[in-house]
Amino acid sequence: MTADLGPPRNKSLHKRLSMLTINRFGIVLAGLLVICGSGPARAFAESKSSHPNIVFLLADDMRFDAMGGLGNPVVKTPNLDTIAKSGTIFRNAYCMGSRTGAVCLPSRNMLLSGRSYFRWAGQFAAGSPPNFPLSLEDLGYETFHHGKRGNVAVEIEKRFNQSHHVQDDQERRTGQPGKTIVDSAIRFLDQRPGEKPFFLYLAFEAPHDPRVAAKEYLDLYDEASILLPKNYMPIHPFNNGEQTVRDELLAPWPRTRDEISRQLREYYAVISGLDHHIGRLIQELKRKNLYDNTILIFSSDNGLSIGSHGLMGKQNIYEPGMKVPLFIAGPGIPRGKSTDALVYLMDLYPTVCELVGAPIPPGLDGVSLASVIRGQSAKVRDSLFLAYRDVQRSVRDDRWKLIRYPRIDRNQLFDLSNDPDEIHDLANESEQKSRIDRMMTLMKEWQAKLGDSTPLTRPGPPQDPRFIPPTDTNKATQ
Repeated sequence: MTADLGPPRNKSLHKRLSMLTINRFGIVLAGLLVICGSGPARAFAESKSSHPNIVFLLADDMRFDAMGGLGNPVVKTPNLDTIAKSGTIFRNAYCMGSRTGAVCLPSRNMLLSGRSYFRWAGQFAAGSPPNFPLSLEDLGYETFHHGKRGNVAVEIEKRFNQSHHVQDDQERRTGQPGKTIVDSAIRFLDQRPGEKPFFLYLAFEAPHDPRVAAKEYLDLYDEASILLPKNYMPIHPFNNGEQTVRDELLAPWPRTRDEISRQLREYYAVISGLDHHIGRLIQELKRKNLYDNTILIFSSDNGLSIGSHGLMGKQNIYEPGMKVPLFIAGPGIPRGKSTDALVYLMDLYPTVCELVGAPIPPGLDGVSLASVIRGQSAKVRDSLFLAYRDVQRSVRDDRWKLIRYPRIDRNQLFDLSNDPDEIHDLANESEQKSRIDRMMTLMKEWQAKLGDSTPLTRPGPPQDPRFIPPTDTNKATQ
């Protein structure tokens, strides 16, 4: 593999200004921590005596509930479960959405830039500062990326000190998901220059299809014991605007129970394989006495339906499509804690900046979660906005979720506190009209804030709400 390095940059003035800001930030932060006293704040102060290393593990197309430690009784992920239990779990973490069927593309650009995909005109965020790797490099970190090649943050990945890619499809067929990237990370740990703290961004190719797992991982699962999602349906009940995209062609209509069980078995087997190789990396960090001073972050770029609501992909804004697993462990991070705070993946950039003492750049859409981690606040926002192309919009608060389908003039309303699987649509109940009106107003406020110009009501008559599966999938849209 050859490194894909960005162009050389003259950063001497930028670094001097950054260090001046960091020094002032450190003085203020130290004073605040003294005021706060002991407990979590003290742990953060102690961990900053030497900057902790950071290892960010990002899966590809992993549902929020596809881990044993996050409540799935079938999938076997012992290494990830151990990390989750040793840190803080965010149970309401989301990708904001996408303007393309390749949801991972805007997701990874938002994550590394800290900004919503509505902020840039094309598909990619610019590589110019601020961004995740440059902020940490300015603080003295050695930055390393190895990940999948397709649908990624091309310009920002060039700004890592080292950047490598795998051949996605080829790697997914090896039967050893994540092995090449973990091998590369271990070589970096063996050869890294000096004693600088490091930031490893390992953006895996799994469990995205094609899902091929070696026999030892497949043997962990009996297809007959696979539990289907509670919101399994053979077919989605109406036209959501994106039901013949590539992902939706991975299973025929109607989605049979046997087909979904088969695909879930392969999906879980790939996740178990990825978990195995992540475990190898954890052992190497421990062997090199690096583990105790390393912040570990695990998440995914988006979710995946695999039978939920009669869908297969992530081109929807139901919980399985946009909700992701997220947990953080390491020095200063409370153990055994979980939070229901509403968060975005793009919050991770400012969060890490605050945890390690780097200044948070102005103008980000992401918000630091450090106060939630420390127990100083229960949340950083009151609501979330989700979007998919120009066909779906949603807002949710700590209990209610409204989904709007502009093309067919249809709403869905779910009480997530009592119906987390979004099975019972309450939008047609008369007593919910005022709630829907309030949430539609909130949706418009989010659109104005982000610069989303998609109309929530299309001019002219709505489109036919029926979904009729194509008989010739070769003619389906990609």
